[in-house]
Formats: sequence, structure tokens, C-alpha cells
Amino acid sequence: MTTDHRPELTYGTYLKVDELLQLQAARSVPEHPDELLFIVVHQASELWFKVILRELDNLTDHLGAAATVKALHTMRRLNALVRIVSDQLSALDTLPPQRFAQFRGYLGSSSGGQSHQFRAIEAMSGLREEHFLAVLREHGPVPPSVGRALAQPTLQSLFLKLLATRGTTLEQLYLGPGPTAEFLLAEALIEYEQGFQRWRYLHVQLVERIIGPDTGGTGGTLGARYLQHTLRQRFFPDLWDVRRRFFESAPSAS
Repeated sequence: MTTDHRPELTYGTYLKVDELLQLQAARSVPEHPDELLFIVVHQASELWFKVILRELDNLTDHLGAAATVKALHTMRRLNALVRIVSDQLSALDTLPPQRFAQFRGYLGSSSGGQSHQFRAIEAMSGLREEHFLAVLREHGPVPPSVGRALAQPTLQSLFLKLLATRGTTLEQLYLGPGPTAEFLLAEALIEYEQGFQRWRYLHVQLVERIIGPDTGGTGGTLGARYLQHTLRQRFFPDLWDVRRRFFESAPSAS
């Protein structure tokens, strides 16, 4: 008979709360009262990014197995997670530019563009354009997590392959009698991209509000001007383009 001498598991020990609360190390001296908020918003984003990446792995598996219902369930969670990441940016709307300027110099060359998890999300979601790849190379060797994401099929290609197993096309999906489960999945993917673009837009607005539209970023980027460019990036261009083809083929009102 063995006796378990481990201490009783509590909320704090399970979540490692003591260790977690030690990770917000301000750089400003004396510590600026707003730097804690700045750190927590970004650390919380990274935690949510970790969950999003796990769900994108699940989505890739479900799409590859043509498991539409499971993919729909995963999309429901992914879209909820993207809304959370977007909404928490509102906390930084309370950071006036003059107060950010008081500790910005302590950030050195750190930049949100250096987030390996965020770049992996972009890559897994479908970004393959040359501008995106060039930005990755600017920050040195491509991180392994991003490299693995780039080596995978895009979500769009997996979805189109799923449709092929059903003997249908995007045009039939939108022009047919529907809605089918695959149609609902297509719309969930569009919702995901819209949510991601909402995050990008709110991020641009936040950066412009705090440092202005023409101030360079801390990591040597173009700041808001670079972020504006990202608003034109698409994860699912075919799912957007099918709408044009739909209205081109739709009968005109007499």
C-alpha cells in the first residue's frame, strides 16, 4: 500500500497562480503605473493564442478527415476565442499617449510583430503571400512553430478538398438549395476571418490613437502604416470571391 504524500491540490497550486503573478516584470524605473496593464494585456493575448493554435490543430485534423460537424464545433470555439482577444484591446484604449511615452523607451526593440504564436496563427490560417513571408524573414530565421504551420495545407485548401469528397463545389454550395452543413462551415470560416480582421482593425486604431498614424513601431516596423497593409490580407480568398460569382450569375430584377 502506497501513501500519496503530495500536498492537496488547490485552486492556486493547480493554476500555479503564485508563479503566474510573478511574470509581470515591469522595466520602467520607477515602475510606471500603466506598464502592468500593458504587460497583462499582451501576456493574456499570448495565452489565448496558445489555445487558438490548439484549436487550429484540431480544425486541420477535422477538415482533413472531412468531419464537418466536428469542424463546425471547433469553429464555434475559435470564433469565440478571437472575439475575446479582440475585446481585451479595449483595456489599452484607456492608455493616453503621454503616459505610454513615459515608459515606451523601456520596451527596447520588442514588438508585437515578434510574437511567434501570432505568426503561427496567421500561417495556419492561410497566409502565404510574399509580403508576409518577407516580414517573417526580417526578424531572422523563421521560428519552428511558424515553419511547421507553413508546411501544412491551408485551411482553404482543406475545406475545398472536403467539398470535393462531398461531390460539390463552392458555387453549388452557395447557388444550391442549402443551407447544408458544409455551407454553415464555410460561413463559420468567413466569420473567423472577419473576427481576425476586426482584431487587426482595432489594433490599427489603437496604435494610431496612442502613437499616431506615422510613428514607427518599437521593433523597427512602420507602425500603423504596416498594420494598415495587413487589413488587405485574406485567409479564404475563394470563399470571398464566390460571392462575386453568385451575383454575376443571379438574375437581374426586372
